[in-house]
Amino acid sequence: MSERSEGWRARIARLLEGYDRMLRLGHEAEIRRELEERDDLVMLLLFGEAMGLPNPVSYYTLELYPALIEAYHDWHQRMGMERSPLDHIRCC
Repeated sequence: MSERSEGWRARIARLLEGYDRMLRLGHEAEIRRELEERDDLVMLLLFGEAMGLPNPVSYYTLELYPALIEAYHDWHQRMGMERSPLDHIRCC
């Protein structure tokens, strides 16, 4: 390859790298904050479980149970299972 075409390739590579950095710049702090919040929630739930505290999430998600059963039924059928593989969940 000629020296000239390699020069253009290097310029294009630098341009694409700069464009990628520009796109990520505004979102890195937001993504980092969301990951920290998720880690905090997981740590809180794990600590509560280790201390024997009841999990409050189960109480608040009880009203979602009918929607979850429908989604679960669709999921296990897509996975090729005729009946639910879990004994405590009867959806069909």
